[in-house]
Amino acid sequence: MLPQEIIRKKRDGETLSRSELEGFFQGYMDGTVADYQVSALLMAAYYAPMTIEETLAVTDIFIRSGSRVDYSAVQGVKVDKHSTGGVGDKTSLLLVPIVAAAGVRVPMISGRGLAHTGGTLDKLESIPGFDVNLTPSAMTRQLGDIGMVMAGQTQDLVPLDRRIYALRDVTATVEILPFIAASIMSKKVAGGADALVLDIKTGRGAFMRERAQAEELALLLAQVGRHFDLPTVGIITDQNEPLGRAIGNWLEVVEVVDCLQGRETPDLMDVTYALAGLMIHVGRKAQSVREGIAIARDVVRKGMAYERFVQLVRAQGGDASVIEDTLAYRNADAIVEVAADRAGVIQSVDARRLGLVAGEIGAGLRQVTDGVDPTAGIVLAAKRGDRVEEDDVLCRLYSSTVQDLPAWRESVREAFVIGDGEIPRGGKIFSYFDSDTIVEWSGDAPAS
Repeated sequence: MLPQEIIRKKRDGETLSRSELEGFFQGYMDGTVADYQVSALLMAAYYAPMTIEETLAVTDIFIRSGSRVDYSAVQGVKVDKHSTGGVGDKTSLLLVPIVAAAGVRVPMISGRGLAHTGGTLDKLESIPGFDVNLTPSAMTRQLGDIGMVMAGQTQDLVPLDRRIYALRDVTATVEILPFIAASIMSKKVAGGADALVLDIKTGRGAFMRERAQAEELALLLAQVGRHFDLPTVGIITDQNEPLGRAIGNWLEVVEVVDCLQGRETPDLMDVTYALAGLMIHVGRKAQSVREGIAIARDVVRKGMAYERFVQLVRAQGGDASVIEDTLAYRNADAIVEVAADRAGVIQSVDARRLGLVAGEIGAGLRQVTDGVDPTAGIVLAAKRGDRVEEDDVLCRLYSSTVQDLPAWRESVREAFVIGDGEIPRGGKIFSYFDSDTIVEWSGDAPAS
């Protein structure tokens, strides 16, 4: 069938067969279907959602477009983690050393930034020399040697997704649930893990703005995982304001180092410990999630997780000296303070607006071919519920690529809503889910 007929069928709400999807995407891989035709299909799927059968077919087509990683020679349960992306979300960099220090093998396949959210690979590459482009054999060797690895997709791992991932970012089609599911789960199934823990973000700074939509995606991901024999559980978390205080690649690495050394950012570590507890539990190193959380806190308190992070950086060619002394890293060329225009209590902080600004000043991508300024970003001095006085610093902007950084002050100031009423500080974790259920988070998974 002609590519335009496939596009028309989906545009008109019809269900595409496995063979139609396979032919279309095979054509894209061999050059007979163009980028603009894939973009058109993505937009059609945005307005005419795919069925679960289509989602499973696309996931399988993605998986079969390349090779799979085989970790069977590595002893122990291998547990991966994925977040749907959030402003300031650097939990992956925290989780790998924490969970590895607890004795669970962590083979993490990570991605780059999408739209207004940062990417784990971009953060890792802000560390001088850190190599995220590992071969499957190198990943297997490192996982066996030190119990952890953080890398991007290899050239042979789900190559179809890599191309479509970039198109989704620049065509305003990131939020399509079936393609989010296919993208995430194809990499995780092909990536060789035995189990997967997910963090589904919801709120103004997330792709899933509404909680109901986040819950729909959560169940879809867990169901796709079950179909491909990859046990999948996770939590749904609040992303109305940035997670932690730093937004931007190196700035987030600094916050990670601070947290691993005991200078914890409370909201960031609450989410991190919950995810770590789940990973340690499904990795069979704890009898319950609560016990897993306690183990995670212990390895941070004892400095074991920090030592593992330094070990990870060294193992992948990174300059560990800037982790051991973050002040040795080069400064951004320009730093601008944004001050409060009145006294009061911060009622909200618009994560999406700050994420977009961070991207504009160099921390993210506007085009597929853009580079990333590792020094760029925003560091919050105040968050929701904090009391500020007029002219107190709300945040600081950093950039080495933007000539007129002060011009962004007003746009950033508008992200902070200051009022007179006190604001209760609620938890960041809404619920736990697996392939069958979603329940309110209580600090543990429901008894099986």
